[in-house]
Amino acid sequence: MTALERLEKRLAELQIIAKKSLGQNFLVSDGVINKILDAVADESPQKVLEIGPGCGALTDLLAEKYKDLTLIELDRHLAEFWRQQNLNVIEGDALRMDWSFGSSYLLVSNLPYQISSSLVIERSMDDSQLQAMVLMFQKEVAQRIRAMPQTEHYGMLSVIAQEFWQISTVCDAGSREFKPAPKVSSRVLKFLPRTSEIQNKAEYLAFVKACFQQRRRVLSTNLAALNQQYDKSKFKDWLEQNKKSDKVRAEELSVKEIANLYHFLKMK
Repeated sequence: MTALERLEKRLAELQIIAKKSLGQNFLVSDGVINKILDAVADESPQKVLEIGPGCGALTDLLAEKYKDLTLIELDRHLAEFWRQQNLNVIEGDALRMDWSFGSSYLLVSNLPYQISSSLVIERSMDDSQLQAMVLMFQKEVAQRIRAMPQTEHYGMLSVIAQEFWQISTVCDAGSREFKPAPKVSSRVLKFLPRTSEIQNKAEYLAFVKACFQQRRRVLSTNLAALNQQYDKSKFKDWLEQNKKSDKVRAEELSVKEIANLYHFLKMK
């Protein structure tokens, strides 16, 4: 049975339609589904966690392969349906739950577009990171996550994601590969934990946010807002040592350079 046939059968069974308020666009491309499943299988996970199983484009096939599968579903009707399939379901908002349990899990999801950036940032902040993540994003968000310095998409999201994860592209998905078809294209990314020298992640996030606070302003202006944890008087020394202009902007610095600046300015 194809993914589209499975969806049509499930929609009729549940007597539901996709809810725009929950960002529901159901994946119906067997090709994309198989690439996602292959990316998951490559990590040989013992425990799999899926956000937003919806009508089961991924869930049905994940359940066949992985005995320890947990679902996070916001829609009450769908959450109850998956419980009836004898699956472990956490009913609620993925952005408002305690993720302390998640370190041994591989996370997979066709993410609702409205939570995707926030979810990447929050999972980057976890003390103990997930085994891996295979996530689908709106293509523009995926471009921001993997963007390089001095490009239009590079920013705070790029820096945080790349500091804490090794990221690769799994595949693209056009609007026709969903039902209903969204107005944007999508891209699947794979995240593997990356060793970082950052000890206080929340503090570092605040530092990076400050760097990009006003994107078009020079970095020295944005850094002026930093608190007394940082010795801003050392910024000129850092510029000289790294051969940077005093007009440099945050978007011109690499992920490594921003981390280096953080450590350089932070008071011991």
